[in-house]
Amino acid sequence: MKNPVFGNQSVPSALAAPEIIRARFPALTREHNGKPVAYFDGPGGTQVPQDVVEAMVDYLYHHNANTHWNFPTSTETDAALANAREAFADFFNASPREVAFGNNMTTITFHVARGLGRAWGPGDEIVVTELDHQANVAPWRALAKERGVTIRSVPFDVKTGELVWSELERAVTSKTRLVAIGAASNALGTISSVRNAAQLAHAKGALCFVDAVHFAAHRVIDVKAMECDFLACSPYKFYGPHAGVLYARAEVMTWLDVPKLDPASNEIPERMETGTQNHEAIVGGGAAVEFLASLASGATRRERLVLAMSELHARGDALFARLWSGLSEIKGVTCYGPPPGQPRTPTVSFVVAGKPSAEVARALAQDGVFASNGNFYATNVLERLGHTREGLVRAGCACYTTEGEVDRLIAGVRRIAS
Repeated sequence: MKNPVFGNQSVPSALAAPEIIRARFPALTREHNGKPVAYFDGPGGTQVPQDVVEAMVDYLYHHNANTHWNFPTSTETDAALANAREAFADFFNASPREVAFGNNMTTITFHVARGLGRAWGPGDEIVVTELDHQANVAPWRALAKERGVTIRSVPFDVKTGELVWSELERAVTSKTRLVAIGAASNALGTISSVRNAAQLAHAKGALCFVDAVHFAAHRVIDVKAMECDFLACSPYKFYGPHAGVLYARAEVMTWLDVPKLDPASNEIPERMETGTQNHEAIVGGGAAVEFLASLASGATRRERLVLAMSELHARGDALFARLWSGLSEIKGVTCYGPPPGQPRTPTVSFVVAGKPSAEVARALAQDGVFASNGNFYATNVLERLGHTREGLVRAGCACYTTEGEVDRLIAGVRRIAS
């Protein structure tokens, strides 16, 4: 069946139609310079559906309190946080006892690194990759200064945008204590095999920490299938508020020597959470999971999530193929990362010859096309590509992106490059 928004792509009836999805996002009614805004900045933070905001407002208006006290709004807060844990347990295919919350993925990773690092020292090694956001590199590098741990960095192939797996295999040895890997590159869109990395780590008695911030918006997460010990993500990348969420395998979370206050609970998962949490953001994060699950039908929330994410992935692939093809045909434009058909997210970074990325982004914005530019904290990627100074332009497709918007982006880049 031909879809009016997504062209000739076959859209399964189990997934909500694109126009129905778009109607749930108030931001999509915005205009700039008399033109409707097309949001391609999703890799840096997606727009938020109305029901997510309403869940946060309802909490703040009617249930706001601190936890574990003996009056109604406090017990209602306890229940709201428990509901959010259950939602993310379904999102991860984990137990609610394995879900912890924090300010953002970066803060969470520093917290986990400090806890793990207390047991490590000279002679211990951590493996990181050049494809990763600095949030999955800097916290581990800090242990080199603080604890004398050795850091080994695995390169990526500049031509393909993929990790050099032979180098990863060589880097993981009996001295390795942790492999830190991104499920997907926020700069290039490359999807890496987390399961293979986890198996390499476990074979040497090491742990595996996964940055799933960019991955979570586009693919199904299954921590059991991934076989990872830790996985962190951020709801604001998949239609929620600014917050961070951690999956930690229960056995590891129990013994992890994280810094904590003496009176604070030592039970999992609360032992991972320092201080009073951002309750409204946690509620909103759970609502974002509910939003995704609501896009498909199924007997359980997990079933609905798997179906919705799988079919959104198919839509994203079709949009990305159109975007990559259109940009690649423009003289002076260079696209980076794996081409369509390879394991990747619907995110492309590109340069226009002779034009700094900031200039390109400003020109696109004048046409109502919002795309991000810079280094996206993937500094090793830009250094290897030779674009540290001028940066890259990055455009990502989200659940509300249409073919028409993709065509507007392509047309805008063509005018800028001419």
